[in-house]
Amino acid sequence: MEWTVSELADRAGISGRTLRHYHQIGLLEPDRIGTNGYRYYGSAAVARLQRILLLREAGMGLRLIADILAADTTTEAEIEALVAHLESLAAERDALDRRIRAVEHTVRRRREGREPRMDVMLEGFNDRYEQEVVRRWGREAFEASNRWWHAKGPGQQREWKARAETLLGRWAELQGAGVPPDSPAAQDHAATHLSWFAEIPGTPTHAGDRDRSAAMVRGMAALYETDPDFHETFGSVEAARLAAAALRLHVALPSGTGAGVADRPAAEGGAGE
Repeated sequence: MEWTVSELADRAGISGRTLRHYHQIGLLEPDRIGTNGYRYYGSAAVARLQRILLLREAGMGLRLIADILAADTTTEAEIEALVAHLESLAAERDALDRRIRAVEHTVRRRREGREPRMDVMLEGFNDRYEQEVVRRWGREAFEASNRWWHAKGPGQQREWKARAETLLGRWAELQGAGVPPDSPAAQDHAATHLSWFAEIPGTPTHAGDRDRSAAMVRGMAALYETDPDFHETFGSVEAARLAAAALRLHVALPSGTGAGVADRPAAEGGAGE
């Protein structure tokens, strides 16, 4: 028995777009593609989809799921990955508990007619980025960016997030228009993207470190190209790859980060995920 994309999507409770995305990134191949261009999925593909959905439900990213399925070492590798993910979830739970305590503190002090303590109010917020930032750039970088973020008022934080969404959305527009990464439009937006990086304390671009800035941008470009979560953030694989290629070209140019953006004064932390 075989199912088309729409039939399998209906039965699995997901969208046809998700199935096509899984095929595009090599996570779930159809058994065959008919002369009509339709994808057809058999029992083996359905069993693999079931594992994907179970791991996705556990909160795993697509890259980790792909690694588990590619290992082909059956249960032990899957258990090991699940245990590691369980530890990560426990850390997230601890961070959530800290946030809950912070909100409870605020509510309690308000009911008592007293001002909440600022340090307690902020405890636990922004922790979701801590491990990644510390791993890549060190504890000092996280502390600097964390202080900068919490120094913003709610309106400033909303403005910053809106600017970030606009920044990424522009890459999707350029990709949809067929703009190549070395075009003036793409390079102009790459410069805007780098200026956005430079606003964030703790990053090499903010510090004005030319060599580390270029290395950071190349590292981010690699993530944009390969990380499925970034593909979703950019709206498509193609938009993420355009951004990666344009940024990589930009830092290689004499006027790019490697010899230009890092020479400009870093933006003040108050300007403004």
